[in-house]
Amino acid sequence: MITGIICGIIAGFAAFKLTNREGKGCLIDLILGILGGAVGGWLFGLLGIQTVSWVGEMVSAIIGAVLVLWLFNKLTN
Repeated sequence: MITGIICGIIAGFAAFKLTNREGKGCLIDLILGILGGAVGGWLFGLLGIQTVSWVGEMVSAIIGAVLVLWLFNKLTN
């Protein structure tokens, strides 16, 4: 669980950088990154993609965080 939270925080930071800094602040982006990590893992599970290593976990977390951050920005603008 701690690893998932750490991956989510890193994913939130990466998503913040990848979305051209369209976030709502560092803390919000990190929290959304944690949520995005869960969303990414859920989406990968739906697609039948298994993440075996921490690299796979990071990829799924970053993809989920970018999606959550994008959706958050669309809903708040």
